[in-house]
Amino acid sequence: MSELVARTGRHQQRYEDGHRLVAGCIPFKYTNCGGNGDREDVKVLMINSPARPGLLFPKGGWENDETVEEAAKREALEEAGVRGDLMHFLGYYFFKSKTLQDEFSPEGLCKAAMFALLVREELQSWPEQSIRERSWLTIPEAKEHCQHLWMREALGEGFSNWHEHQIQSNSKQENHLFSTPDEEN
Repeated sequence: MSELVARTGRHQQRYEDGHRLVAGCIPFKYTNCGGNGDREDVKVLMINSPARPGLLFPKGGWENDETVEEAAKREALEEAGVRGDLMHFLGYYFFKSKTLQDEFSPEGLCKAAMFALLVREELQSWPEQSIRERSWLTIPEAKEHCQHLWMREALGEGFSNWHEHQIQSNSKQENHLFSTPDEEN
């Protein structure tokens, strides 16, 4: 059994302009393709929803006693059982919750701050392991199985664009490191 406990309730929940503030992340790791030293591939971690079919990324309410970064990391730990480093802020994504409406957000409007989280540790035991299963997927697989349109947008427009930029930047740095003085001119 996990000694970690998931937070519950909404007594510390943050709101802004009628939106419930949410923090989440797209957990990812690198896997070497082919084992021949080629460019590494990326896989993202998704979890099941206990309420609906399909997969999603860890996310949940951002509470008054934490920063948005702390909330994103907490949700990754509670829902997916992973710890890691936040690498990049992917953006804000707006959606309407079908189930979570309250007096401060009667329409169920939500504003999610999403981050890229490089996974450093996968726990064997975590707070929501009895209701969540983890799945490591390629980006195309994740887009296909993603339950929510706004999460597909965060994956495609946010994460994929950022990751591709990282690969290009790293390739330019590697090419510069291995070029001769004549090649630079």
